[in-house]
Amino acid sequence: MQRKEKIHRITNLIPLIGITIFVGLYIFSASLYPGGSQANLKSEGFDWIDNYWCNLMNENGMNGEPNPAKPFSIFALIILCISLMVFFIRFARTYPKSKLWMQIISTCGVISMSSAILIFTPYHDLMTLVSSFFGLFVVAGIVKEIYRSNLTPYKIGGAACVILLGLNNYIYYSRQGIEFLPFLQKITLIMVLIWIIGLNYEMNKKSNPAKTMPAQS
Repeated sequence: MQRKEKIHRITNLIPLIGITIFVGLYIFSASLYPGGSQANLKSEGFDWIDNYWCNLMNENGMNGEPNPAKPFSIFALIILCISLMVFFIRFARTYPKSKLWMQIISTCGVISMSSAILIFTPYHDLMTLVSSFFGLFVVAGIVKEIYRSNLTPYKIGGAACVILLGLNNYIYYSRQGIEFLPFLQKITLIMVLIWIIGLNYEMNKKSNPAKTMPAQS
């Protein structure tokens, strides 16, 4: 029983640990990026306003120089996607009362993140499309379940994330305002990860009600 509890606790922490590792590797990878962005091909280093996350996973920087950040950024992506898979599966088992939505959230979550892992390959555009498509069902399912709960701050956060994700996709596919997309991408990523960390915390409380109950004297 103790072994199962330990495994359960570790599983509960995977999303937080994975996101933390991702952020650390993101910053480290950015420090290694040689330079070049969509705004200035000759710029030096990673530009937090004009460079995309995907630039860190290319063989060369946009300035043509070899990119030592590639293996670290790819590893960071894999860690993040696996962590989010765990989160989606846990959420599907914790909140939805409908078996249909439980299956939609968990299955689409795995497909979306499996596709996202492959965005560093030559199939970047296709994998981005597939990941976004299935991710839409995941977000819709999570937001749907949150709006049936009393998690008011997460309702607001969920609405903000949906708007930002929609705006990202609109700019990406329409190419209108494309110069703002790299920065918007980072703002969206920060918002979504904070939202997920918060929801993971709520799930941990829900799965261990003893922590939320007052101690008896």
